[in-house]
Amino acid sequence: MSVVPVQAVAGAAPATGVRDEEEAAPLAPSARLVPALVAVYRAQLSRARVARIPLLFVATFQSIGIMVLLRGVVDGGEPARSVVSGSSVLVVAFVALNLLAQYFGQLRAGGGLDHYATLPVPPAAVVLGAAAAYASFTVPGTVVTAVTGCVLFQLPMSHLWVLAAVLPLAGAALAGLGAALGLLAPRQELATLCGQLGMSAALLLGVLPAERMPGVIGWARDLLPSTYGVEALARSFDPHPDWVAVGADLGVCAAVGVLSLAVATWAYRRAATR
Repeated sequence: MSVVPVQAVAGAAPATGVRDEEEAAPLAPSARLVPALVAVYRAQLSRARVARIPLLFVATFQSIGIMVLLRGVVDGGEPARSVVSGSSVLVVAFVALNLLAQYFGQLRAGGGLDHYATLPVPPAAVVLGAAAAYASFTVPGTVVTAVTGCVLFQLPMSHLWVLAAVLPLAGAALAGLGAALGLLAPRQELATLCGQLGMSAALLLGVLPAERMPGVIGWARDLLPSTYGVEALARSFDPHPDWVAVGADLGVCAAVGVLSLAVATWAYRRAATR
């Protein structure tokens, strides 16, 4: 006696495919950009608060030491404004550029990007959240450096509120550059080297007065993202600041920040899918 399959008697298709289709759970929707960015920002800020406080102290102490050293050479005027503004933004370069390049270099080398790639988090949220956390972590050191510089060189403090615009814009530009360097470097050691070189460039090209630099070095200074934040802060020390020029410098700094963060986001996608 032959046995007829149940599917043939019922005239139905094999149950395996139907059951798989019915039991297949839909994938979780990707998180929205703003909530994901806030979550990454809080996580990175909490991590930086614990691990980066000694380094922030070093960055602040370094910038104040540079101003004390140059106090015996620079008396006042335009050079003094350049020294104070460049030293203040140098704190941002040390943390947002140098340390962020090292962080993303370590994240890529240690497989940390694979963890982020499995989460329903937009790539832009990872880059922007980390960049914002590292940039905002520099606020106390930058303010202390700027106030100390004004006292050392007897500069007016009435327009130091410009830091409220310089800090996020210069921080975004430098953090985006640091993230891109860390993600594009083929090795972790090269990411650390690029971060150190970027911070050194911010030191040499930002602190020294522009009028005392050779022409070729001046062109390199114009390519540095932090230059326009330094210029905006330096102009605010004038007795009667040219606010149009300050706004133009801040506008260029904002445009460079958007560009550098976009490059960093593209570098993150490239590194996470390789």
